[in-house]
Amino acid sequence: MKEITGISASPGIVIGKVFYYIDDNITVPEYEIPQSEVEKEIERYKTAVGMAEQEILELKKNTSSNFVKEGRFLDSHILMLKDPDFSSKIVTGITEQKKNAEFILFKTARSYIKQFKAIDDPYLRERTVDIHDISRRVLNHLLYRERISLNDIQDEVILVTHNLMPSDAITMNKRMVKGIAMDAGGKTSHTAILARAFEIPAVLGLSDITSHVRSGDDVIIDGNSGKVIVQPDEKTRVQYEKILKEWQKKESELLTLNELPAETRDGKLIKLYANIEIAEETESAVVHGADGIGLYRSEFLMLEPGKYYSEDEQYSTYVSVLEEMGDKPVTIRTLDVGGDKFISEAGDLDEKNPLLGWRAIRYCLAHKDIFRIQIRALLRASAKGKLRIMFPMVSGVEEVDDLLEFLEEVKDELKEEGKNFDTNVPVGIMIEVPSAAVTTDILAGKVDFISIGTNDLIQYTTAVDRGNERVAYLYQPFHPAVLRLLRMIIDSAHAASIPVSMCGEMAGDPMAAVILLGLGLDGYSMSAFSIPEIKKIIRSTTMADAEEMVGTIMDMRSYKEIDKYVNKWMRGRFDFISL
Repeated sequence: MKEITGISASPGIVIGKVFYYIDDNITVPEYEIPQSEVEKEIERYKTAVGMAEQEILELKKNTSSNFVKEGRFLDSHILMLKDPDFSSKIVTGITEQKKNAEFILFKTARSYIKQFKAIDDPYLRERTVDIHDISRRVLNHLLYRERISLNDIQDEVILVTHNLMPSDAITMNKRMVKGIAMDAGGKTSHTAILARAFEIPAVLGLSDITSHVRSGDDVIIDGNSGKVIVQPDEKTRVQYEKILKEWQKKESELLTLNELPAETRDGKLIKLYANIEIAEETESAVVHGADGIGLYRSEFLMLEPGKYYSEDEQYSTYVSVLEEMGDKPVTIRTLDVGGDKFISEAGDLDEKNPLLGWRAIRYCLAHKDIFRIQIRALLRASAKGKLRIMFPMVSGVEEVDDLLEFLEEVKDELKEEGKNFDTNVPVGIMIEVPSAAVTTDILAGKVDFISIGTNDLIQYTTAVDRGNERVAYLYQPFHPAVLRLLRMIIDSAHAASIPVSMCGEMAGDPMAAVILLGLGLDGYSMSAFSIPEIKKIIRSTTMADAEEMVGTIMDMRSYKEIDKYVNKWMRGRFDFISL
C-alpha cells in the first residue's frame, strides 16, 4: 500500500480500478529538406493546422449541450492555432533551418512550454497543457497518426495519467470515469475545472503517481483531502468504504438545505456567496445554493497566454455571469495583477518583493488605459443585472478617492456616448492590508460595502509568506492580532452602516464559521462546494452562543490556546463535520 498526497482539485471519494492512460509518446523525425521543397513543407504545415482546426470545430460541435461552457477552452485552442507569432516562428524555422515541419513544430512548442513552466504564476504554468495539446494535434496530422480517444472506455475506472489534455477530458466517457489522478496540474487547470463541472473526484499535482500504478490496480481517490492510496490493504479499504458512505450521506443531507436560508436558530440571517475564477463556475454556485457571487477574480479572464480580452469580450463574459445568477448579486473584483499574477500587457513587473510592490489597484491607477477598458465593460454590464464593483488591496483613503474619481470619469464618458449602465452601481473595497484595516472607519464612509480578504490580511499582519514552508506554520487565522483586526474592521463598517463580508479562505473554513458569526460578519464568500456545510453550521447555532464563544477567545493570548478551545467547542456541538 502506498499513500500519495497531491492537490485536491475536485471533491469526493471513489474506490476502483486503475485505467493507466498513456497517449503514446510521439517520435518526431528530424531531416533536412532542399531549398526547392521549403514552400511545399510550409504548405504541408498549414494544411495540418487547417485539419486540426476542423477537428477542434467538430469536437466543439459534438460537445454535450450540458457542457458547452466547459468546452469554451476549445475557442482558445483555435486562437492559439491561428496565432500569427507562433505560425511565423514555424515558417521562419522551416525556411532558415531547412528542416521538416513536424520537427520545427515540436522544437518551437517545446521552447514555449519551457518558457511558461518557468513562470511563477500557477495559472500560466498550467497553460503549457494547452500548448502541448494543440501542438500534438497538429503533429498527429503531420505524422498521419490517429488520436487515441477516451470515449471508448466501457468499464467504470479511475483514470491515472501524467497529464490529461483538456480535449481528452471533454470527450472521455464521463459515465465510466469515476475519478482522476494525475502527475501534473493544479486547481486552476482546465482539467481541474472540467472535473469539477463533471463532478468527478480528482487529485492533481501528484508528481509521480504514474510510476506507482499499473492498469487494474486497486486505488482510492480522496478528492476531499487530496490523497491517493494505491493498492490499499483490507483495513484501509473497509475504512474508506465507511468514509465514502458517510460522505455520500452527508452530501445528500447538506444539499437539501439549498433552498433554505443561512439563518441562525435565533433568527440572524447570513448571506453565503461563492468565489469564482472563471464564468463557467457559476453553475456550481447555483447548484450549491449560493446567495450570489461574492468574489469573481476577473484577472483570470485576462491571464490566457497570447490573449487580452477587449472591452466587448469582457462585457459579454460579465453579462453571462449576471444572467446565470439571475436576481442574485455578482461582485466582480477589478484586475488584481502583479504579485504572483501578471498579464502580457503589464510589462516589466519583475520586483524584489512583488507582494509588497506594484500590484492590484496600484498598477491599475498607473495604467489607466488597461483599467479604463475593464471599468467600461463592468459599467455597461451593470445594466444587465445586480453587478457590484470591488477594488482590491487599497491601503488608504487617497487610493479610494482616486479610484472613485476615475470611476466617475468613465461614467461621464459612457453618458456622452449614450451607453446604458447602472448609475448607482454599488462600489466596494477589499480590506487586505493592516493600514486599511486600522482605518476602516475612514474608508467605510466612502463606499457601499466592504469585503475582507483574509488570505493577504493574515499574511501581511503576521509577516508570513504562506508559500514559504519554513515559516508557513506561523500563518494562523486564529492569531489574536488577526481576530482583533477582524473585529475592528467589522465594528467600524457597521458603525458606518456598511455591510461587511469575507472572501478569503477563512470564510469557507468550518472551524472559523462560528467565530465569524460571533464577530458580526454579514456575509461569507467561499468555494461553492463549501457552502452547504457552512450553512448547516450557521443553522445549527445561535448568535448568543457564537458571541459567547468569541467573548471567551478574545481574552486568550495565543493562537494555540484559541485553536485548542475552538476545536473542542466545535467537536462538542457539530458531529456532522470532519475537523
